[in-house]
Amino acid sequence: MAGEPYDTTRVLTLPNVLSFLRLLGVPLFLWLLLVRENDIWAVVVLAVGGASDWFDGYLARKWNQRSRLGQILDPAADRLYILATLIGFVARDIVPLWLLILLVSRDVLLALLLPALRRRGFISLPVHFLGKAATFLLLYAFPVVLLGAGDEPWQLAFRMVGWALVIWGTVLYWSAAVLYLRQGFEVIRDFPPLTRVAGSQP
Repeated sequence: MAGEPYDTTRVLTLPNVLSFLRLLGVPLFLWLLLVRENDIWAVVVLAVGGASDWFDGYLARKWNQRSRLGQILDPAADRLYILATLIGFVARDIVPLWLLILLVSRDVLLALLLPALRRRGFISLPVHFLGKAATFLLLYAFPVVLLGAGDEPWQLAFRMVGWALVIWGTVLYWSAAVLYLRQGFEVIRDFPPLTRVAGSQP
């Protein structure tokens, strides 16, 4: 049982390959941001990662290649991009530490539900539009914030737009968390834990 329907158990599908490539972009982004301090190319990596988030989901639905692995990889890549960006931005003093704590605590809270869900046969909850919209806003807010990290007059406009997107994204991110928590508690209430078959391997 899974949180969303899937079409295949194959691993090597184009949407999954794109998700793997997105994951490889995370260390590349941190290297560009913290080691090279090449903000333009760091923005490019973030933008490509955000765009591929939509593209791999579109291909999975269009080509009937939604998979269980994809249900894990896609949100994992999203979370890693958000976490890596926040850590890098805090290290560069681009955003305050409280923003990192606020966003990461949301994911930690939801992660506490996973053991109970998996005992009931669920590997995830259905992805809601609100959660995807929040992730989309944050993934596109961060490159704009990075472009605004400077003292040039033109960067002020990027900084204002970027922070507006961050604020709206954070509100939606936590609103989606409330929705997911309610769904999770409904699953825990309505589905009993799966019982092991006698003689089966632990």
